[in-house]
Amino acid sequence: MPVLELFGTASCPHTREMREWLEWRGCDFVEYDVELDPGALARMRELSGSQRIVPVLIEDGKLIQSGWQGRGFVAGGK
Repeated sequence: MPVLELFGTASCPHTREMREWLEWRGCDFVEYDVELDPGALARMRELSGSQRIVPVLIEDGKLIQSGWQGRGFVAGGK
């Protein structure tokens, strides 16, 4: 079974939409808030090529999707 990881923020509407889409599809996933968890932010940036746009969807350690429907939210400070 693939491991899905959703990196986002509580304040990002695009993260919320991606979460709802994953739930609607019945996908199991682990969610990380990169504003509250510096380790998750570092891991997201490592896996996504140093980007700071959320949401980010990772499957088995590989970037699957960045942003949601062409939109994203800059997270994680400078």
